[in-house]
Formats: sequence, structure tokens, C-alpha cells
Amino acid sequence: MTDRRLAIDAWESLFRAQHEVFGDINDDFDDETLSQAEYDVLLTVTRADDLTARLRDVTANMLISQPSVSRLVDRMVARGLLTKCADPDDGRGALVHATDAGASLFRRIASAHGKAIAERMSLLSDDELCQLRDLTAKLRKKQPSC
Repeated sequence: MTDRRLAIDAWESLFRAQHEVFGDINDDFDDETLSQAEYDVLLTVTRADDLTARLRDVTANMLISQPSVSRLVDRMVARGLLTKCADPDDGRGALVHATDAGASLFRRIASAHGKAIAERMSLLSDDELCQLRDLTAKLRKKQPSC
């Protein structure tokens, strides 16, 4: 059995580290240009084949509710970052596609964001980064990859 106090201390440390790192990294985003939530949508969409993803896949990758994701996507469509259409394979679903403007903006922000992440994470060695990735995957009940 895991030591309860140690488990709570480890959880608190993980939570505080995530909060602090997230706060530092959040400075990469400007709601006028691209919010973090919009970046997350574009991350999922631009990683998909043909820059197109099912709306339900976008929602599954977000940490906000489905109605909030739908409203966010609609705002991004209005801004010209995405297009949205019915999913021909699922009458109840929708497909979202990154426009050239959306993909270009994503790439520009992603480059700076990636540099900021690498800089913040450079406190850890490659072995420690691999261990961190595997431990967090294990907590999320995902298969470690190192």
C-alpha cells in the first residue's frame, strides 16, 4: 500500500509544478492574437490528416465542456481560422478544418511556444524528461513510451 502522506505530498508537488509552469507558458498567448484554448483546437486540427479533425476529437483533447468547445470553434470559424462542415460519415458530427490563415498563425505561435517549453523544461535532463513523461502517462493510465 502506498504511503498516504507521501502520495498527498507528491500530488501537491505535481499540482503546484503544473500550475507554475502553466502560468509561465501561458505568457506565450495573447487573447487578441490566439488564446491558449484556440491554440489547443488548432493543435488537434493541424495534427490531423489534411488539417481536418472531427469536432468530437477536438472536444476529447480539450479540458473544457463540449458546448464550450462548440462555441469556441464557431468563434474561430467567424475569425477565419477554421471552417466547419457536416461529417459525411456521421450525420450528427462535424468536421473542422484549419484554413491557411489558421494553420499559418498556429505555426507562428507554436514555434515561439515550443521554444518557451523547451527552455522551461531544460531544467531537467533528457533522462528526467523521459521519466517525467512515463510517470505522467502512468498516472493517466497511458502506455509509457521510453
